Amino acid sequence: MMTEITVTQKDDGEHFGVAGGNYRVVISGAQTGGIYAVIEMTVPPGGGPPPHEHPFTREMFYVLEGELEFQTQPGKVILGKGGFIDIPLNGPIHCFRNVSGNMARLLCTVIPAGLENVFREIGIPVAPGEFLPRPELTAEREAFLGMVDQKYGQTTYAPDYFERDI
Repeated sequence: MMTEITVTQKDDGEHFGVAGGNYRVVISGAQTGGIYAVIEMTVPPGGGPPPHEHPFTREMFYVLEGELEFQTQPGKVILGKGGFIDIPLNGPIHCFRNVSGNMARLLCTVIPAGLENVFREIGIPVAPGEFLPRPELTAEREAFLGMVDQKYGQTTYAPDYFERDI
């Protein structure tokens, strides 16, 4: 059981360039005994992950700035500042996209911790506020991402997954 208070300042934590955004691990599973992790995501206009699912992770998002379109199989919802969405354990395939013309910021809490390790593997260490272009999806990158998915018990789908006739 944790008995110490953890304090994280504005630029503390690991920062990773992920899919054109800047993801900061505010508190990691290593600090919470694996119970949860919090990641601050700064996402450029048009940015966001492809459709994916992680049945063993509950994922919650709180929008700090901007507007994000969250999509699941039942449909889409736009969330602005102060909006919240909870993807339950064994939840649906989902994704989000920054639909505003500015950077969007959101807090992502995952229970149990572990998703932050995905970002460590697929991301590139960056400075606070530093943004790298989205990596090109080469055959090698696609194979690497597939290996990461398998390692962490998740599945990533093609960007047009929700537009297909399923």
